[in-house]
Amino acid sequence: MRPLLPVFALCLIALASAPARAQQADPTISLLQRLSDAPGTAGAEDPVRAIMVSELKPLSTAPIRYDGMGSAIFELGTTGPRIMIDAHMDELGGMVRRIGPNGQLTMQMLGGWLDQALTDQRWIILGSKGPVEAVTGIRDIHVITPAERNEVIPRNNIFLDIGASNAAEAAAMGIEPGDPIVPDSKFQVMNGTGNYLGKAWDDRIGCAVLVQAMQRLAKLSHPNHLFFVATTQEEIGLRGARTAANMVHPDLGFAIEGGIANDQGGHAEETQAHLGAGPGIFLYDSSAIPNRKLVSFVRATAKDNNIPLQLDLVQGYGDDSAEIQESGTGAPTLNVVVPVRYTHAHNGIVNRQDFDRTVDLMVDLLQHLDANAVAQIRDFTPIP
Repeated sequence: MRPLLPVFALCLIALASAPARAQQADPTISLLQRLSDAPGTAGAEDPVRAIMVSELKPLSTAPIRYDGMGSAIFELGTTGPRIMIDAHMDELGGMVRRIGPNGQLTMQMLGGWLDQALTDQRWIILGSKGPVEAVTGIRDIHVITPAERNEVIPRNNIFLDIGASNAAEAAAMGIEPGDPIVPDSKFQVMNGTGNYLGKAWDDRIGCAVLVQAMQRLAKLSHPNHLFFVATTQEEIGLRGARTAANMVHPDLGFAIEGGIANDQGGHAEETQAHLGAGPGIFLYDSSAIPNRKLVSFVRATAKDNNIPLQLDLVQGYGDDSAEIQESGTGAPTLNVVVPVRYTHAHNGIVNRQDFDRTVDLMVDLLQHLDANAVAQIRDFTPIP
């Protein structure tokens, strides 16, 4: 076996270096990795905001503005319809609730977690002395009762194990109540395919669309006053979109989100989107119904530019478009999505072609929307 050791070592080196080379060669992969890996729960979006500012500040034609919730507003142009393009920075996560006498922690969940997605998972706590690694504990199969083996462990019974033996050791690590907690799940190109594995695609994939669409439009002519807005606290009530829209006063809006792919055995009526089949638009979700004329405009634009478009209706989904459309006296708004497998969990999957086509769609839309088109979309005068 000894002659095989150098070959094995070379394989390990190749596996470790291949992702790094790919990311250096492809700025899109690098952007997606940085956004996915960045920690940013609701109310603690600072690392994500830093990435968005570094990418978009050089392009903004006006000083960056921030609302009181921490949303960042970047602008392109000064005249024409005020169009808000939104993506939220926060991800599902939690915060430390209490440090127990045995050094274990309880967790306040932030966002719509399923209880079955929480046990035996790795997490990172952002403590005052730096990141602290943790795992959600699980009772051993050798000691639980037969009835317990088929039960979902409720979140109130889940604890975080950081290796501490008592509360003093946990405190010495820099842990205290309120510290943000994020999933520990690193970005990865899946086995040389166009599918990318990572956490927080809801809505870091939307943040990446925001970045690349603004980068391209900064070099193109367009007839609008564009507001690219990275919002906060979407996962706990669409809060940043509400305050940001009150600052922007949009005539029309788009929320860029992570959609829900249904190509892994779900029921057909749950969602109609598939990974790799192009961007999607929501014709209905439980928080918003889009403007029908805006839907028609988007569908026509996609068709004219040979961009496949998936139509979806989803129950149990809330997004920033609900707050944008209710801002001021009302703004026609649509939710545009990049399909994602396994949202609201540690590990999700997105498809590169879906992402690229979503950027193409947004650039085409924002170039062709003009004052006349926006006026027609906003006109509800009955036709005689």
